[in-house]
Amino acid sequence: MARAKTVSKCITETAEGSHVFSITGYSQKRGMGVGKCVRSGAFSVGGHDWAIRFYPDGHGSSDYIHVYLDLLDRGVEVHASSDLRLLDHTTGLSTSVTKTLPKLLSCYDSTSFASLANWSQRRSEFEASAYLRDDRLDIECVVTVMKEPRVSQTKSSPKVAVPSSDIAAHLGKLLESKEAADVTFYVGEDTFAAHKIVLAMRSPVFKAELFGPMREAGAQVLPIKDMQPDVFKALLHFIYTDSLSIIDDLVGDDRGEMIRHLLMAADRYAMERLKLICESDLCENLNVQTVAATLALADQHHCASLRDACIQFMSSSSMDDIVATQGFVDLKTNCPSVLVDAFVNMSMLNKR
Repeated sequence: MARAKTVSKCITETAEGSHVFSITGYSQKRGMGVGKCVRSGAFSVGGHDWAIRFYPDGHGSSDYIHVYLDLLDRGVEVHASSDLRLLDHTTGLSTSVTKTLPKLLSCYDSTSFASLANWSQRRSEFEASAYLRDDRLDIECVVTVMKEPRVSQTKSSPKVAVPSSDIAAHLGKLLESKEAADVTFYVGEDTFAAHKIVLAMRSPVFKAELFGPMREAGAQVLPIKDMQPDVFKALLHFIYTDSLSIIDDLVGDDRGEMIRHLLMAADRYAMERLKLICESDLCENLNVQTVAATLALADQHHCASLRDACIQFMSSSSMDDIVATQGFVDLKTNCPSVLVDAFVNMSMLNKR
């Protein structure tokens, strides 16, 4: 049974925004003192206010400059990431100096800030860099705010109805239509057209006869001896469709007789699956009138399971009734060793 399968999706929407904080007259900002800063105007990203702080004399050391990106809102929790960049005045392109992976920010103290990012550089290196030209620097900050994840409604996975295999039906129609048939069989007074490749695929005996070194050169018409036309027709039907539906209308003795002949045909053409199907059918339909004849058939065609079923049936039935059948007379006359073996096995069964 196929397992039920459902799907749902978790979608995280983001809001992204950038702000450029241009600082001119850098040299005039020097000397403000350690811990003194200039702050950008507030800018909004993702429904929250942010600002950039720049410390020209450093935040904790006068040998460094410091830049901070702050969340201005109080009493909230914000999931965000950032990319802090400086404009390279030589190339005109901004260069990332520090990136912050997504993290949760919150601040409930009105005297402090929740900083998403911070960056520092030795003052001498900064002032010699291309970030400072004509007494100006430009700080760009890209902020990405992650909104509350949204989970979609659970849905069933799409199901595709796959029809059952119809290759047997197509092959059955091919047999019936005789289209592209390349071999004809004469069985009694009847003829049957077929396809050599299909026969060879299903029976190693047909394969040897039609494609092997012993095949008759150019032979397209082959006689089938010692087989009735209706049996060969059922055999062909099974070869093409892997079923015995063609004999579904047969009942009783007629069906039993057909099954016995098909077992012989299956053995003749080395079609093991058909042989086992016939063997199983005969095992399930043994009776007093047919068991002796079926035992002889089982011995002749090496059907061990059918043979054992016949012996077991005989050991549990009235031997007087079985002995009175023509099948028993034929078995006694033509296959005495089989009958002796059957009696030995019956004796062993009765002693258990």
